[in-house]
Amino acid sequence: MQINFEFVPKHYAAREHEEMKDVLMDPNGIGPAIHYYMIRGGVEQKNVTVWEPGTISGEYIKTYGHYHVGQLEEDYDILFGEGIALLQKLSVDENGNMIADCVEEFKAIITKPGDKIHMGPGYGHLLVNTGLTYFITADTSPVNFDEKNPVDFPGHADYEPVKKMRGFAYYVIENNGKPALKRNPNYKKILNEDLGGLEIIG
Repeated sequence: MQINFEFVPKHYAAREHEEMKDVLMDPNGIGPAIHYYMIRGGVEQKNVTVWEPGTISGEYIKTYGHYHVGQLEEDYDILFGEGIALLQKLSVDENGNMIADCVEEFKAIITKPGDKIHMGPGYGHLLVNTGLTYFITADTSPVNFDEKNPVDFPGHADYEPVKKMRGFAYYVIENNGKPALKRNPNYKKILNEDLGGLEIIG
């Protein structure tokens, strides 16, 4: 593998609290200055993400969440810590456009180190740190370093539907010291769901 060192300054980015307010259960909640850190290497080197532990108004720290543009698939390797992956596929209208507030399928997957999570075409996804330490993953998402902002908001990812709905169909919250789910009221319908054995609160 031939590594192009001119792209090294573009490998790293951090998702700051101000950016995350768009998708938090409580946008006024107090959180860390940085929620998670990204090092982008692309398909060959993989991309590594590190989450801070903790909660914001009871919601565990998570990634922003996005949908892939086109038929892109992606695999996540769970390297360290405790977490939950949320996957959701939106219903589409007669023109094939996603309906932001109607979920065709929702899945919550409790993860442990050594697990591999597959993100199929059309599935939005985010991951949540539910442990007391860093949560660390490696993924196979492609990166085009010629883009203006290839690490923070890469062109293959669509963040707008998540921003519009202020997160996914459920928030992962702490309840009596363990993770549970809380419904996001901005979604009108969830047609099929697999909650991974997690309790729904409120």
